[in-house]
Amino acid sequence: MRTRDDDWTKYLAIRAAWLSFVGGRTQGEIADQLGVSAAKVHRLIAHAQKTGMVKFRIEGRPLECLELEDTLTRNFELGSCIVAPDLGVADQETSIRAIAGIAAEVLTNFLTSEAIGRVGVGMGRTLKAAVEELPKISRPELEIISISGSLTRNLAANPYDVVQKVQERTGGVGYYLPVPYFAESPAEKSVFLGQSSVQGLLDRARGSDLFVVGIGSIENEGHLIERGIISKDEQADLIKIGAVSDLMGRFLDKNGVQAPVQLGDCAVGLHYEDVRGARILALAGGASKASATLAALRTGVITDLIVDENLARAVANEAGLQTQCSAARQRTA
Repeated sequence: MRTRDDDWTKYLAIRAAWLSFVGGRTQGEIADQLGVSAAKVHRLIAHAQKTGMVKFRIEGRPLECLELEDTLTRNFELGSCIVAPDLGVADQETSIRAIAGIAAEVLTNFLTSEAIGRVGVGMGRTLKAAVEELPKISRPELEIISISGSLTRNLAANPYDVVQKVQERTGGVGYYLPVPYFAESPAEKSVFLGQSSVQGLLDRARGSDLFVVGIGSIENEGHLIERGIISKDEQADLIKIGAVSDLMGRFLDKNGVQAPVQLGDCAVGLHYEDVRGARILALAGGASKASATLAALRTGVITDLIVDENLARAVANEAGLQTQCSAARQRTA
């Protein structure tokens, strides 16, 4: 019985620490969420600090997160999966904040490894947030290369392109792909790809030791719509044919099959099939991206995944998967 009490205290302490130090919640708000008193929250946070759970990061993740990691890893044959704990507010920005710190640690481990000399990067809000959390490291020999067009359709810089930010954090050499994410037509795409400089950059990117990508959704809150990278009419056409996900500029249906839409043929950059078999780390945040993330996982090209708890649970539910915790809840309901 004593062991169970200690485990429950540790569980609550981990939850309280995440909500306080990462989620920025007050002790009163944490008390309401966990169903304990504010005084109990104070003791839990003090316990987390005293026992070494809180250092530069929170040591350990709640049991539900670990089980979701195991479930997604096994069912999608991932090399690794990390689930950032729920911070208690179900919105996109909070989900991204939950992921950013953990993802930055993972990226730091990769970027400081001598085995990684070249990294191909995609774009997206979650990826940008993670890169902004990177510490300063010295890797002047590291090459950071865009794997998709770095510009919007009106040739403005894409605010979610992270090449410059990774370059600033590492001191490495950054390579932009100075073309739009989507060309206006397949003919225009051919013109871009006909440039020797573009071909050279894509060949260089194709040989990356690691690829880090975001997973885009077709929903209104997705950055494709918010930044005007695709139009409302194009969004409607994508939804009509059943597209739910953007992976490296290619649109997928719920089964992870590329949707038959011309817009996907206008993407200027590497196709996900070009990098199949390489190490591909994908970042995504927010339960609204469940369909998009599940579709991307079903392609079989993603090898490593970092998501937040709400998204991980939504993906598992949509895929019809159960963790031990969810099964136990059903038995006791």
